[in-house]
Amino acid sequence: MEAKLSEALISHSKLWRQRWQRFQSYTQSALLFASGVLAVFVALLLYNSFSPAPPPLTTRDVNDSIAEALASATPPPAYSARVYQAIWPSLVFIQIEAPDSNGEVGHGLGSGVVINATGDILTSLHVVARAADIELIFADGTRSKAQIIAEQPENDIAVLRAAHPPAELVPAVLGNPHAMRVGDEAFVVGNPLGLYSSMSAGIISGFDRSFRPQDSDQQLHDLIQIDAAVNPGNSGGPLLNRQGQVIGIVTALANPTEQDVFIGIGFAVPINIAGGAAGLPPY
Repeated sequence: MEAKLSEALISHSKLWRQRWQRFQSYTQSALLFASGVLAVFVALLLYNSFSPAPPPLTTRDVNDSIAEALASATPPPAYSARVYQAIWPSLVFIQIEAPDSNGEVGHGLGSGVVINATGDILTSLHVVARAADIELIFADGTRSKAQIIAEQPENDIAVLRAAHPPAELVPAVLGNPHAMRVGDEAFVVGNPLGLYSSMSAGIISGFDRSFRPQDSDQQLHDLIQIDAAVNPGNSGGPLLNRQGQVIGIVTALANPTEQDVFIGIGFAVPINIAGGAAGLPPY
């Protein structure tokens, strides 16, 4: 009996020692973890004590940052650049041969614009009216003879069709002249004085103008007045709004002098009228 009691006491003692050892192990682990956390906390306190806080942002700092960001930003292209890129593939250079008053062959030039997928080209009638030969040069360099397929003498408009158009035609996008107002931006692209694919910019100066071109008995009506530069060779070229849409066909320049130069007043036939010669519906 005593032997059994002794064994029980020894077993109970071993059990308590094992539990105490496990408790000591857990305690040591907890102390080590707590010591690590405390060390990190103390290190952070020391770092913040010896490292000065960053100075607060001032209004000047904010303004300087904004100015730097704006200076490094790439500005969008100008409206005029986008207008030019939109119309350039549709622009046509027109060269003609026609007899002069002495019966000799003379040369002339003008501008035109492709206005539909068929390849019809709008231009001014006075550019091609007396032509014995018409040659077109498209934006991709394609050359072709052409003929007049429709005329609108009352509005100085002609429609040309190329004998051998380029493989890919790019019609211009037509706009609505009725959506324009005096003061709106206006752009003219053409071939003034033979300078291929030149651009000028200005504003819409007026609507519903009437004008009789020099050496002509035909009075033109319902014209758009513009102050974008127009010179010989611009006739027949497109008048464009800031979206690059064709809103008119350039037809004349007003000049009270005998010199064939631009003095600030040009005229264009609204595209809703000019397009009728090519069978476009009125709008």
